[in-house]
Amino acid sequence: MLRKAYGSGAAALLAALLLAGCTGGSSGGGTADGTNPDGPGTAQAQAQPGKYRTLPEACGSVGHRMLDSLLPGIKQITDPEQRDKAYAGEDTLTYDTDRKVGCRWTVDSPQATDHLYVDFERVVSYDNTVSDDTQAESVFAAKQKAAGLPATPTGSGATSSGSHSAAGSGSASGSSSPTPSSSSGSSGSSPSSPPSALSSSSAEDLQPRTLGDLGDEAFLDDRLGSSGSTARQRTVTVAFRTSNVVVTIEYEEQPAVASAVPDSKEMQDKARKLAAQLADSLGG
Repeated sequence: MLRKAYGSGAAALLAALLLAGCTGGSSGGGTADGTNPDGPGTAQAQAQPGKYRTLPEACGSVGHRMLDSLLPGIKQITDPEQRDKAYAGEDTLTYDTDRKVGCRWTVDSPQATDHLYVDFERVVSYDNTVSDDTQAESVFAAKQKAAGLPATPTGSGATSSGSHSAAGSGSASGSSSPTPSSSSGSSGSSPSSPPSALSSSSAEDLQPRTLGDLGDEAFLDDRLGSSGSTARQRTVTVAFRTSNVVVTIEYEEQPAVASAVPDSKEMQDKARKLAAQLADSLGG
């Protein structure tokens, strides 16, 4: 009888302890693992990762045919080894090829010196509440602002001033416009090109602008530098974002003849064509 009474008392004590534990756990209003400070029973939402986890090999991203178009002097190189080296380009210094890669090409010819630079940046957000795409939008907006172009309205998509012009038409900066009163997305630009170079309507179509047909958002900038007694160098920049990758193309030409001025539309056409190919290769 004594053994039976002892066993019943122990069972009752254990039941009481378990009941007290459950009651105490629920009175705190928190989750069991304590990982969610926002309230009980609610999982904290995590921002979505970007579409891209790696980047292409930058110097291999531009084919020979495109390089022939952008850098005409490359086909004039007679030495096969030097020509192959020119096609290969030169990788830019980077410490993380999963985050940023770039390549440069420079080719001289009797007519001009041409430079091409292609840069890929994969944006990653280290804030669990901010997605990679949202962080990439901020990076792109800063790049666009630095170029002197107005920010693209959120959610409206990129638009192109003169977007109904022929595909491949680009923008010249205010420095290249024959009319001083023309507005320019870039500040501090050089004096204008000769009035005979562009008609007023085509000059307007070639202004720096956002582009609506490239990636998730894009812009084009065009600047004509003033080098005193030397030839004037034109730099056309096309940048676009697709998901969490930002791609930048810089295409420069400096004629060998001091009086020559690089053709704005021709350079913009080539830069935009390359940008379209790179966007297609990314699947964006």
